[in-house]
Amino acid sequence: QIDEIDISEIPGGSVAFEVCVKFCYGITVTLNAYNVFAARCAAEFLEMNETFEKSNLVYKIDVFLTSTIFRSWKDSIIVLKTRNDLSPNEFNLKLVKRCLNSIASTASIDTSKVEWSYSYNRKKKNLDQKVRKQEAVPKDWWVEDLCDLHMDLYKQAIEAIKKRGKVPGFVIGEALHVYAVRRIAGFSKGSVKITDKSLTESVIELIPDEKGSVSSSFLSKLLRASIFLGCEETVKEKLKKKISEQLEETTLSDIAMYDIDMVQSLVKEFMNQDPKTHSKVSVAKLIDGYLAEKSRDPNLLLQNFLSLAETLSSFPRQSHDGLYRAIDMFLKEHSGISKIEKKSVCGLLDCRKLSPEACEHAVQNERLPMRVIVQVLFFEQIRANGSSTGNSTPELTTTTLNTEDDEWEP
Repeated sequence: QIDEIDISEIPGGSVAFEVCVKFCYGITVTLNAYNVFAARCAAEFLEMNETFEKSNLVYKIDVFLTSTIFRSWKDSIIVLKTRNDLSPNEFNLKLVKRCLNSIASTASIDTSKVEWSYSYNRKKKNLDQKVRKQEAVPKDWWVEDLCDLHMDLYKQAIEAIKKRGKVPGFVIGEALHVYAVRRIAGFSKGSVKITDKSLTESVIELIPDEKGSVSSSFLSKLLRASIFLGCEETVKEKLKKKISEQLEETTLSDIAMYDIDMVQSLVKEFMNQDPKTHSKVSVAKLIDGYLAEKSRDPNLLLQNFLSLAETLSSFPRQSHDGLYRAIDMFLKEHSGISKIEKKSVCGLLDCRKLSPEACEHAVQNERLPMRVIVQVLFFEQIRANGSSTGNSTPELTTTTLNTEDDEWEP
């Protein structure tokens, strides 16, 4: 009858115990990144330290960790991944900290000292070239490798890197973006799962404070996900503030997914930051485009349209072409509004700031009140007279926005 030994309490199970037993019997032990964490925890548990014998297993493993594992970027990450199979205790938490310090140190070094392996999605040079120019290592060379870590360890790794203060905020932001795309199912397509709520909140929590550290597009996707997942209000408020800080860099596709109330709150937060004139110009153009897009919805309420448009009434616009397009689209999709309501909508428009192309469209636009058409004709005449006499009036000078989007609806 063979006696059975219960080793359920030993960290790392039978594999780690086998390493310890082989060491005791003088059998060669092979250590690597995949078994060293468990073996070290088991050796600690079995008290195989210097108190009982010099050069005991604990000492041997510590030397291996210091001389080999912690000098290797990939091995340090592999060791962390194997930690998931072990129950956390005081010792393995110390070992985790050493791994994290190694990772943070490597991620923070000068890129000129990095031997880049062109792993994952990094493009390689043509190997047939006789002379291969050394490609510069990008600052975010490490971000994809860390995606292999579960969020609890990933969060600790990012915090350790941030604590050293040598990695720019935009690199941390890119790391978070890559991690979100890789680990949150459906994130890129805007269809996240409720099971990823905690993961999403953790990504948001790690966003650096520096303005511009995360792209407006990424922030917008995070906000959309946080709304769908029902995240805490503090989480959503943080994102709204970050988006408003760089609203002038935001594109129409970034905010088209939001309702008018959300966009209006972003604009108000933007205004609270005392933005510069050029930023106001960019935001006005952005919101004009947003209003034109939302006006295609026949269920859009007049008061909501007016409320958002009036929020930007004081914003400088070189041209009112974008606003005119939004007004025209609203009138087209809401043909049943009263004359008074139509007048209030058109009252937002400054006919003096319409381009010649917009004026040409406006004078033939049956959706506009006759008074607006007369105003357009009047200012067009003034502009024509000014051109023929060589005189010009600064407030009548317009800048035509010649983009593919500047197509007038028939």
